[in-house]
Amino acid sequence: ALALHAVHQVRHHSPELALRTLELVARDKACEFPGNACHGEACPLAKGFYDRLPGARQAAAQQPVLDKATLREVALAHQVCPYYLGQEMARWVDVVIADYNYYFDQSALLFGLAQLDQWRVAVLVDEAHNLVERARQMYSASLDQWQLQALRREPPAGLESALQRLNRAWNALHKAQTAAYQASDALPGAFLKALQRCVSQIQERMNQQPTSVDGPLLQFFFQASQFLRLSEVFDGHFVFDVSKRDGPGGRSLSTLCLRNLVPAPLIGPRMAAARSVTLFSATLSPRHFYADLLGMPADTAWLEVASPFAAEQLQVRVISTVSTRYQHRQASLAPIVELIAAQYRQQPGNYLAFFSSFDYQQQVAQRLAEQYPQIVQWSQAPGMDEAQRHGFLARFVEDGQGVGFAVLGGAFAEGIDLPGTRLIGAFVATLGLPQVNPVNEQLKQRMGALFSAGFDYTYLYPGVQKVIQAAGRVIRGTDDRGMVMLIDDRFAEPRVQRMFPRWWAPQYK
Repeated sequence: ALALHAVHQVRHHSPELALRTLELVARDKACEFPGNACHGEACPLAKGFYDRLPGARQAAAQQPVLDKATLREVALAHQVCPYYLGQEMARWVDVVIADYNYYFDQSALLFGLAQLDQWRVAVLVDEAHNLVERARQMYSASLDQWQLQALRREPPAGLESALQRLNRAWNALHKAQTAAYQASDALPGAFLKALQRCVSQIQERMNQQPTSVDGPLLQFFFQASQFLRLSEVFDGHFVFDVSKRDGPGGRSLSTLCLRNLVPAPLIGPRMAAARSVTLFSATLSPRHFYADLLGMPADTAWLEVASPFAAEQLQVRVISTVSTRYQHRQASLAPIVELIAAQYRQQPGNYLAFFSSFDYQQQVAQRLAEQYPQIVQWSQAPGMDEAQRHGFLARFVEDGQGVGFAVLGGAFAEGIDLPGTRLIGAFVATLGLPQVNPVNEQLKQRMGALFSAGFDYTYLYPGVQKVIQAAGRVIRGTDDRGMVMLIDDRFAEPRVQRMFPRWWAPQYK
């Protein structure tokens, strides 16, 4: 929405540029027939696609701004798939607005076109603090043994032996591991050979009978292909890990993962291939963290723009008398409830309260409801769909009163805009540190070996970044006024304070 708004502003103030703009969205958001395969036998918009494409492309080219709605309207008028029409139009526009993966993913459309047609592209990366984790996800792949077991129960004709060989290789990995989680710097050679044979046979079947490969088999094929592609670039910036869990019937199953830890060697060349790359965010600090993990050149220019907001607009209060560590959680419930109630009593209005987990959030919300039933409240729930998220935000009306409970790092902790009196304050009752688990501990070990900052790179920097993003929901304009209460004794530590925005003037209690 912000990018499209910016395009409209440019077109309004500089009409001579006549920018042609395209908005690309994910396949599942553009698909008119979800559940159908993308070929002419299953989808009416795929059948005869290339026959109708010239007319659709000509009509689309007449639109200066092809946002999602406009693209869909043109596509359906010509009975073609909106998603694939968007892919085709990427060659015919000046500005493309899309998710990170369209340029940075291993099989990215825009990067591929830029290389093929030798485009001189300028890449603008909004909310760039998210690129580290997103890049890790793009260059990671996992396979779940449950999927293979399901395929073996009703094996497609001609694939029985390939699936059986793959299962034997998987079981050998499974039996060799005694711990619930185990990581390795080496690839599972025998397993990869069996996986390659299996994928090759599925591909052969697809070539001969396209409609016979559908549903679970097709999904497994895509995931296995991604696993094999990443095995070709696997190096010291990855780890191969196996996670065991209890399955049905008392048997244990495992998940195999090629996990990218440092995306720099894969993301860096994509940046270098562009004419220019500009990354912007309110939380690109500390610099070395992002430079190390994203592969930024040594001569990267850094510009810290002065905030348009003043310290007088936001009262930042650090409550250092409370610990929200897991072992102190029960003891923290009562003081947190009192802090929320006292602030609400002093200044009624709309607030957001952020916690480290749904369980913690629920415990505080329940106690607040019991002790202060007059305070209206609503809570984020796990797995909310788009309509439910919209309903949650719709509760924040101008001059409203109530407390919305949410999880830090979730859908309501960044990327939402509640200006004016729709939101006048936020409580952050967590330092935001990622969960301590075997995967993160493996990451910590590798970050320590590579950058001598295992804890900071794995836990501290990502955690405080989420806190600052959540706090940033309160002041959205130069006329806004509000408060942020940071509840945890660790917020008083100098290493945490150094990461606070410079325009803050925190008060400590």
